[in-house]
Amino acid sequence: MESLFTPVIVGLGYDLWGIEYRSSLKHAHVKIFIDHEDGITLDHCSEVSQQISALLDVEEPINVPYTLEVSSPGVERPLLKLEHYRRYVGTEIKVRLTWALEGRKNFRGELTAVEADDITLSVDSEEVSFSIDAVKRAHLIYQHE
Repeated sequence: MESLFTPVIVGLGYDLWGIEYRSSLKHAHVKIFIDHEDGITLDHCSEVSQQISALLDVEEPINVPYTLEVSSPGVERPLLKLEHYRRYVGTEIKVRLTWALEGRKNFRGELTAVEADDITLSVDSEEVSFSIDAVKRAHLIYQHE
């Protein structure tokens, strides 16, 4: 879907931060995160939603009824691509793994390194490394100033 949506979103002047797609036999949910250096407003989301909805009606890549949601990635933005992790080295993040590592699935700490497909967090003064393939979900932690 990324290759289908990117030209439309970029053509409207936004960046495609990422896509979350969940589907069952009866329904699908498509969540598109858009970004812009000046921020994202409700009008921006509406504009992208209308264009993507029209595209989906023509291309029909989803063969079940679906819900389309367009939003900003927000301050606690999800980390969906390796480039997102690289961009936020030095930042506190929360990670949920697909399977347990050292008896844990949930980690919160400073992202200290990204090498090849591995990320390293500093958690409670210890370094923890795992493959990005092991990550089920990850997002930034908002730092109140």
